Amino acid sequence: MRIGASTRAVGRKRTPGAREYDGGMAVTTPRKLDARALRADFPIFEQEIHGKPLAYLDSAVSSHKPRQVLDAIRDFYETSYGNVHRGVYALSERATAGYEGARQKLAAFVNARSPREIVFTRNATESLNLVAYAWGLSNLGPGDVVVVTELEHHSNFVPWQYIAKRTGASLRMIPVDDAGELDLDGLDELPAAGTIKVVAMNLVSNSLGTVNPVERVAAWAHAQGAIVVVDAAQAAPHRRIDVQALDADFLAFSAHKMCGPTSVGALWGRLELLEAMEPFNLGGHMIRKVTFESTTWGDVPAKFEAGTQPIAEAVGFGAAVDYLEAAGLEAIEAWEHELTAYALERLVDVPGITLYGPPVEKRAGIVSFNLEGIHPHDVAQILDMGGVAIRAGHHCCQPLMGRLGVAATNRASFYLYTVPEEIDRLVEGLHKARAVFG
Repeated sequence: MRIGASTRAVGRKRTPGAREYDGGMAVTTPRKLDARALRADFPIFEQEIHGKPLAYLDSAVSSHKPRQVLDAIRDFYETSYGNVHRGVYALSERATAGYEGARQKLAAFVNARSPREIVFTRNATESLNLVAYAWGLSNLGPGDVVVVTELEHHSNFVPWQYIAKRTGASLRMIPVDDAGELDLDGLDELPAAGTIKVVAMNLVSNSLGTVNPVERVAAWAHAQGAIVVVDAAQAAPHRRIDVQALDADFLAFSAHKMCGPTSVGALWGRLELLEAMEPFNLGGHMIRKVTFESTTWGDVPAKFEAGTQPIAEAVGFGAAVDYLEAAGLEAIEAWEHELTAYALERLVDVPGITLYGPPVEKRAGIVSFNLEGIHPHDVAQILDMGGVAIRAGHHCCQPLMGRLGVAATNRASFYLYTVPEEIDRLVEGLHKARAVFG
């Protein structure tokens, strides 16, 4: 879909996973993920909203939690809670084993070379700030260039804007084309502005769902001698992540978007870079030795994990990884692709709708749109009355909203527990909103 372009019908409607007939021969589309069976794992769906079953189409902002994750957190608190790396008694050792076991799961999840390359943080935002401060303040200066994209969430935009100003570096942007994809034609012009030191980009846009060519940009960035910082908060819950294949230098992701608890995230970084960086937070556990005259830092990752960490949340993060691996990342991605195709086919029938973003084959499970003459917040409120939850706002992407020429959009996003009937209810709600507001 072209940015800001009104849409028209693009083919017959097809329910995801349905049997189709082609030339008289029955063709069955394999359904590797049973969303209805998985949905039963999530207690949140047992309730009604305004007398209607909950249709949660806002997983891009935060996902719901299965019983397996909730049970893991509760069991840890009930049987194994203690502070980590601080005691030789049984509970502390048990807690440390759970905490470090979660780190090992995350390392395997992103194909890190070592668990030491995984740093626990509060969320992806803190992970990105850690890199901006701990790497940026020591390595950026006048004449250097930080490159961001027009698709960035504020978390991978504002820290670099701020650090560039503090250090005297300049900020440049990779623009978005009319299809909602990054326009890479001008990459080779960027070195004229100075020495390229950082390229910060997301793997999947949280606003448009665009899947970005990180590998291609990373190859260009490394040829300039720059590091590549990837925001994978919107990618990690929905597709297989391989940091070595991406050729990134840092990658950030959060538990709460991938069936895990809030207040815990992770930063993956190349070990040699982490070891060369100064710490971001100072205090307990991250030290090696403290005297009145000086302090030395602990080894990576302890150097970046000051104070009492989100221990139970980290255990829950590990349980969420187990859950997603059991469901299958490839199956999740394929299911969401079917849902997105179905949603785009249904949504084009809504009068006055404008869809934003690339074609379905180049996007993840996110659909952003506006209804002509109706504020996104009004659309979202009408949908809520029918038990349908979507996001309305700028999605922490105000530079992108400026490119779209709007202040806000509506956004529906899908996950492994989304079923086609919820998309049907979304479309019905949009027709109702059109009727209410004329």
